[in-house]
Amino acid sequence: MPDVLHNLALGFSTSMTPLNLFYCFVGVLLGQIVGVLPGLGSAATIALLLPITYYIPATSAIIMLAGIWYGSMYGGSITSILLRVPGEATSVMTCVDGYEMARKGRAGPALGISVFGSFIAGTLGVLGLMFLAPALAQVALDFGPPEYFALMVLGLTLVSYLASKSVPKALCMAMVGLVLGTVGLDPVRSTERFSFGILTLQGGIEMIPMVMGLLGLSEVFIMLERQTRSEDIVQAPAGLRNLMPTRRDWRDSSGSIGRGTVVGFLVGILPGAGATIATFVAYAVEKRFSRHPERFGTGAIEGVAAPESANNSATAAGFIPLLTLGIPGNVVTALMLGAFLLHGITPGPTLLTEKPEMFWGIITSMYVGNIILLVLNIPLISLFTRITRVPPAILRPIIVLFCLAGAYGVNNNPVDIVVMVVFGIVGYLITKFGYEPAPLVLAFVLEPMVEIALRQSLILSQGSFLIFFNRPITGTLLALALFMIVSPLFRYRYRLYPGSGVPRAR
Repeated sequence: MPDVLHNLALGFSTSMTPLNLFYCFVGVLLGQIVGVLPGLGSAATIALLLPITYYIPATSAIIMLAGIWYGSMYGGSITSILLRVPGEATSVMTCVDGYEMARKGRAGPALGISVFGSFIAGTLGVLGLMFLAPALAQVALDFGPPEYFALMVLGLTLVSYLASKSVPKALCMAMVGLVLGTVGLDPVRSTERFSFGILTLQGGIEMIPMVMGLLGLSEVFIMLERQTRSEDIVQAPAGLRNLMPTRRDWRDSSGSIGRGTVVGFLVGILPGAGATIATFVAYAVEKRFSRHPERFGTGAIEGVAAPESANNSATAAGFIPLLTLGIPGNVVTALMLGAFLLHGITPGPTLLTEKPEMFWGIITSMYVGNIILLVLNIPLISLFTRITRVPPAILRPIIVLFCLAGAYGVNNNPVDIVVMVVFGIVGYLITKFGYEPAPLVLAFVLEPMVEIALRQSLILSQGSFLIFFNRPITGTLLALALFMIVSPLFRYRYRLYPGSGVPRAR
């Protein structure tokens, strides 16, 4: 305990200097703005600012870049809840229940629980980073291609828990997502697949334009069809009491925040998994544990709290392999590794012994950054909810503008706008026929990881599938996936009358 207190004192003495406080504030503010603006993304922002960090002290530079990353997790929920346009890929699941809450006049509590959940999860994630970093980093190193394949298969079994209506339809959407994920270059042979001679599709379908179309643009089409009035779309909450989560909201979402934090942290530490997958897993886990799973997709506050907590704790966990082993787990931490190397510093086991003030200064700066974000966001909740008062005639063009900016801003490629429009039409049609986009997006995200891990595993085993059964971690994960596949059969069995084979009357 004395060592922990000494390390914290050393860290705060570094992160609380005026210069580092300034760069922490700049980072989280930029991250907040980046999160609100669809398509820009924290990775692109960090890449643009990377050359500038050469002229900034090394610790200040990493503190600023880290602030951009976890700050964007806060901002991404705003447009997701108010406009059903995810500012970040990590906010896709927030759209599902957050937007429905806004339509019911509960935009304030949705934004509030998003802010508080993000703060709690971010703080607990930093605590986990501080106490568990070396041990968890070693566990992550034990994951090879077979383990990743089993983990991704387990992730795909969560599709049934993302469905708020029909499980067979959710499985159909997952199959479509898997097919869409194969578009582009073969990850092993680098040959074209399903690109149909279109140059832009050689690199695959971009996720942001696709999600903008499926969730954002499709909602505009639905609005146009309904010919709704402003009060039919969203009901703006009035009064400060209605802008903050109630006691019941806290009671309903406290467990969701805790579970989302744990899930996000465990998923976030794995290289390649990241905060996006963590939000899908957290949402599915929360629905699985809920006493009222039918509420998910209709405006359940737990459906906002869980993914928002998961993406922030996953961000903190993403620093573990970078700081302790020098291994980047995703694009953002790879860019931060570049910032370290730019200053002649190699992160890894020696960083803690050679530059402890830098190591602990970066960690404690996340405490400070989370507090800054909390202070920034609470007064702005009432301002953000005013968007819900905008009439549909004005709101629809705003959503379209956000979608256009988000789709084009990924690669500055006009073809991405075409992709967004196509998926906007697809999103409208699947909604009309009772299908849901979330399973499609999850399968699309997981497909490249599943395929690469499967083929690498078979190369290692010279084509033998036994490699997935003679490794303990892989076998455990596949057994858990099998259990999740067959568990709906047990749930159906419990609907039968005791001792009979006749289903309960509905």
